[in-house]
Amino acid sequence: MSWQGSWKRRGPWLEITPGREIAADKNRVEIVDHAEAVDDWLLNRLGLPDKLWRRLRHEKGIELTGDRLRLALFPVMDLGVIPRWYDLKVLYEDDFCLVVYKPAGMAVHPDGGVKDGPLTLDHAVASYYEINGIHAAVRHVHRLDVDTTGPVLYAKNEFALLKLDEQMRAKDIDRRYVAWVRGEVPASLRTLDWPIGKDRHHKQRRRVSPTGQKAVTHVELGEVWGSGPSAISLVYLTLDTGRTHQIRVHLSHAGFPLLGDVLYGGRAADFGRQALHGERLTFRHPLSDDTITVADAWPDDLQKLYKQL
Repeated sequence: MSWQGSWKRRGPWLEITPGREIAADKNRVEIVDHAEAVDDWLLNRLGLPDKLWRRLRHEKGIELTGDRLRLALFPVMDLGVIPRWYDLKVLYEDDFCLVVYKPAGMAVHPDGGVKDGPLTLDHAVASYYEINGIHAAVRHVHRLDVDTTGPVLYAKNEFALLKLDEQMRAKDIDRRYVAWVRGEVPASLRTLDWPIGKDRHHKQRRRVSPTGQKAVTHVELGEVWGSGPSAISLVYLTLDTGRTHQIRVHLSHAGFPLLGDVLYGGRAADFGRQALHGERLTFRHPLSDDTITVADAWPDDLQKLYKQL
């Protein structure tokens, strides 16, 4: 469900003009009054999540005047995270979504049990919101490992969060990664379909386990330097699932650990971190349903690695 019409934000309100469509709905036999026509349009045409629709109705956050429909989708919200300044790289932004670059060595969100812990991407986004007068809660839609670089998607209101979470559950948010691994990856290696579970011998590690959760990684070979076990391969990866450490576990289990990934069989001498980067993020816009593709160039350390090879 989506709506392709025009819209404008006015303070806490989203203003759209679907009046004629609602009037047409009202003329259908089963629609008995104007309020019911509005609700039918919101739920079945705009795709407003039922949970949010009920709250807006309760809080008088739905107004129709003539052809103009207003929804209180942008209430003033607490950040929920202490703002800490960082020179954030914004890759995409509108009133509903924010996509920012996450550098290596930075976690997406703070550890709830650690006060005054390391700077995280959520802290940086909170600071960005504060500086730019964005009165929204800091809510990331997905995560990346601490040493993985790439784009991270944030929802700037409840409507966007509910719609993007729905896309995540339906596996409709596409993330493409690039990785450098130890070994000569054959072109025939296309899909890694192994369940992943916790490693009872190591708190941080995950492992391929028959009793684990289903995990599917698709592999596309890019380039290979050298031959045999000492070779280095560049591969592109997309995921059907988003298990913790999925790419790292799958490639290690296949015999091709990421360069620098000491937790899963890589060598620290090969690279200063795990050589993994999210180079493309694709999702549907929560309101318009337009496809949004955000590309993120390889960071400096991976560009340097590529040139050396």
